[in-house]
Amino acid sequence: MEQTLQAHIQLSADLDVKYALLPGDPARVERAKLLLEDAVDLAFNREYKSVLGTYQGMKVLVISSGIGGPSTAIAIEELARIGIEGIIRIGSCGSLHPAVHLGDVIIATAAVRDDGASKAYVDSVYPAVADLDLLMHLRAIAETERIPHRLGIVRSHDSFYTAREAQLTAYWSGNGIIGSDMETATLFVVGALRGLKTASLLNVVVGPDEGMEEGVRQFVSGSGDQARGTESDQTGIIRFSCVASGKRRKMK
Repeated sequence: MEQTLQAHIQLSADLDVKYALLPGDPARVERAKLLLEDAVDLAFNREYKSVLGTYQGMKVLVISSGIGGPSTAIAIEELARIGIEGIIRIGSCGSLHPAVHLGDVIIATAAVRDDGASKAYVDSVYPAVADLDLLMHLRAIAETERIPHRLGIVRSHDSFYTAREAQLTAYWSGNGIIGSDMETATLFVVGALRGLKTASLLNVVVGPDEGMEEGVRQFVSGSGDQARGTESDQTGIIRFSCVASGKRRKMK
């Protein structure tokens, strides 16, 4: 573990914390902060905003990763260097399945590596899969708390604006992929290579019948159906991940 400040996340091992929640959006760190006790702001450099607190007696680090695989990989690498052992992504995604609706939670079992960052690390035949122990805890909590959820494979990608987005969405949807984000594959691959336990909880913010670009625009602006329940859904997914981290600690 490195005691010096990491170049990008600006954190060091003297935090003495083992579990991290990894939203993409720095604004979601502020939402998570409201659920923590004794929360302290740590750093805000580039896309990496962090806060440390406790949840049910357990220390939890919350740090944003920014958009996409490259910035996510940097966060994972530097978190591993300061002693983090487990990471749960708390992100957003679009639905690729007719039964997965706005406000549902996808618990990703694995990810299609349609990104560039994970391929920079290891050959594309290497699987991008969640940690089984963490995955089972998440599923058990979702069932106990009656959180609308679905387990399945998601696709992680790097683009929104190519001329092929509609065809790509149709192709992967037709092959059983249930959701689409930009970070999960990188998390699973880089995390596994660095010996971390990882999982990904994705709040569906674009429904299965909506165009991804327009759906994301409405989500960001707070207009349309995306505004309905978005804040409570995101708060719920943050609480869900905090509970999962705590239960995992107790069962070790």
